[in-house]
Amino acid sequence: MNQIAHLTSVHPRYDTRIFIKICCSLARNGYEVALVVADGKGDEVKNDVNIYDVGATEGGRLSRMTKTVDRVFAKAKALDVDVYHMHDPELMPIGRKLKALGKKVIFDAHEDLPKQLMGKHYLHPLLRRTLSLVFTYVERFFCPKFDAIVTATPVIRDKFLKMNKRSLDINNYPILGELGDVHGAVDWSVKYPEVCYVGAIADIRGGREIVKSLEQLDKVRLNFAGAFFDREFEAEVKGSNGWLQVNDHGFLNREQVREIMHRSIAGLVTFHDLPNHVDAQPNKMFEYMSAGLPVIASNFPLWRSLVVDNHCGICVDPLDVNAIAAAIKKLVDEPETAKKMGENGKKAVLTEYNWQFEEQKLLNLYSSLTG
Repeated sequence: MNQIAHLTSVHPRYDTRIFIKICCSLARNGYEVALVVADGKGDEVKNDVNIYDVGATEGGRLSRMTKTVDRVFAKAKALDVDVYHMHDPELMPIGRKLKALGKKVIFDAHEDLPKQLMGKHYLHPLLRRTLSLVFTYVERFFCPKFDAIVTATPVIRDKFLKMNKRSLDINNYPILGELGDVHGAVDWSVKYPEVCYVGAIADIRGGREIVKSLEQLDKVRLNFAGAFFDREFEAEVKGSNGWLQVNDHGFLNREQVREIMHRSIAGLVTFHDLPNHVDAQPNKMFEYMSAGLPVIASNFPLWRSLVVDNHCGICVDPLDVNAIAAAIKKLVDEPETAKKMGENGKKAVLTEYNWQFEEQKLLNLYSSLTG
């Protein structure tokens, strides 16, 4: 049996992309899978995946990028497997060390990091540009040496193809049936006058505008299932009048997320216009579609091609509170329109945007590396 290890110094152990999709898919298909994490919650075996904890990071980013990375490398080396699959940019240097030991190494680019850094407005503009440039050179130095580059979107794949010919996109499309019966009709009679936002929220992810839009909507509530990135922003949003219309569920497991989507009329994903957002394919967008929910999304060209062309939602200016409120009101007031959009989204997921297609690409890659 081929032995493989997935490495992360940042992500939670049950991360949707890393654990639920990639690791579990590989374990179901005959691989002996280890997942190395750094969360302080201990070792365990779940869904035939051996999870190894190297301890939570103590200190800030510098400690994570030095001491935590060293512990991840020590555990990775001790596991002595055939293929290592890394999920964080800070792990690139240990990828080179593993290559020196004769191992196969994959780097997984969840985001376009140089673009992501340009969107961090809490950093000084000069520092943003400097860090973005530094990590551009870091990618160009390390990535040609790896056996494969896996990316979360085709746009990121095209960037890495210039550095490594074995680059492919494995998209964060939903698992069929996980958040809703894709083949069955959605029971619209159980819906409440509610919309939902699932996932971590921040200023740049449209949290302020979403909550403020509720002030214009009588008796409409927002189901928020997630957590805040920033404590100061959290205090600001929770102190606003719109927050009185929020059902704050906190972090939920997948079954609980399914229930939230089951009762909601639409799903929101109104990220701000930033370099790392406009070419992204947010996981939550496709999850809303898979659950039969119409999507209210930012009006980026790529997102419009997904939402408008598939007739599965409404695109708005993410900074326009009035437009967000109007989109929510339309779907709440016109349930037949919302239902039809939801059905169109489910159809698109069933025929194209689902994990089963991406899983096969993943298995083909591993087969080519392990023989």
